Amino acid sequence: MFGARCLLRALRSCSSVPCPRHKPSTKLSVRDALGAQNANGERVKVQGWIRSVRSQKEVLFLHVNDGSSLESLQVVADSSFDSRELAFGSSVEVQGQLVKSPSKRQNVELKAEKIEVVGNCDVKAFPLKYKERHPLEYLRQYPHLRCRTNVLGSILRVRSEATAAVHSFFKDSGFVHIHTPVITSNDCEGAGELFQVEPSSKIKVPDENFFNVPAFLTVSGQLHLEVMSGAFTQVFTFGPTFRAENSQTRRHLAEFYMVEAEISFLESLQDLMQVMEGLFKTATRAVLASCQEDVELCHKFIAPGQKDRLEHMLKHNFLVISYTEAVEILKQASENFTFTPEVAAVDLLVPGVGELFGGSLREERYHFLEQRLARLGLQEAYQWYLDLRRFGSVPHGGFGMGFERYLQCILGIDNIKDVIPFPRFTHSCLL
Repeated sequence: MFGARCLLRALRSCSSVPCPRHKPSTKLSVRDALGAQNANGERVKVQGWIRSVRSQKEVLFLHVNDGSSLESLQVVADSSFDSRELAFGSSVEVQGQLVKSPSKRQNVELKAEKIEVVGNCDVKAFPLKYKERHPLEYLRQYPHLRCRTNVLGSILRVRSEATAAVHSFFKDSGFVHIHTPVITSNDCEGAGELFQVEPSSKIKVPDENFFNVPAFLTVSGQLHLEVMSGAFTQVFTFGPTFRAENSQTRRHLAEFYMVEAEISFLESLQDLMQVMEGLFKTATRAVLASCQEDVELCHKFIAPGQKDRLEHMLKHNFLVISYTEAVEILKQASENFTFTPEVAAVDLLVPGVGELFGGSLREERYHFLEQRLARLGLQEAYQWYLDLRRFGSVPHGGFGMGFERYLQCILGIDNIKDVIPFPRFTHSCLL
């Protein structure tokens, strides 16, 4: 009984005095840790994947990356932390103190107090090898793993920033973002290379369409933007488009992303071209400002000389050339191409990429459209398109930019399959 009272008194005494505790670790991304201004021993927690391991007699060095930056964070730990589980590709959580680094190679480093291996990596079976610079062709075999390499990480970060830059340009310019449908009954391009949409299971009536009309994956959002341009003077869309092209060239995909815009009360191609050029230059400058190291990696190891070409494009106005000159450029820039001249149309051609932008003033004459649709037997199906010209029509025009080709242009990537996370093309739909 006396022992129990002493124990109770001791517990009460302990509870009345605050026990010393470590300050909780602040979770930081690798990017934020590297950019820390005051690295004075703040306790932090970093999670990521091991990019390199170097063990010395009394010190263990790890480089950890979480995809937030090209540069990895150096972790310095006591050699007692060394184990086989701390290997290239393993995922870890590291807690410790963020301090200034004595090395000139980095500003800060993480002095580890605790290292937890979250997921092991079998280095021998792992297709990506430490310190080996794998060709992009090799990496295409592993769409589920290639994002872990420096080069694909850089490309995908640039893609993310470029997406934000495109949206920012249109928002700052007063455009309204429209989500155009992925499933459509329209063949905007008239190419006939469409993916038809059908239920995976047979419906009760074999001859009946799910939507009562044939439906396809969209090849362009232009027609839907034209609808919206009757209510909003400036609209844009940014989303996936699909082409059932039986092609495996370095410039073709079955699924890719398009940036498309439509502008009402537009009467000249010059005005349209200014928006196209403004989009390219504004978005590119934003990407170069926010992803300098990632862009430099691509220019240095993949496309030497691309930096100078890109700077030239940003400094000078785009060159306006004739149709004949454009055909010659396309012959040199593309293996297979079709060039269909339109009244009041413009294309932006880039060496090594081909057509990057395509735009035109739209046909607004009701009777001209009516006669043309009648000749094609499409007047009933496209009566809604004629209605746009009957009820408050205005001069308008628009353009489209292939997003993957844009990334090829600014980074100098030769194959379009390397600038999209999961490329889809004929005979290939991995994952």
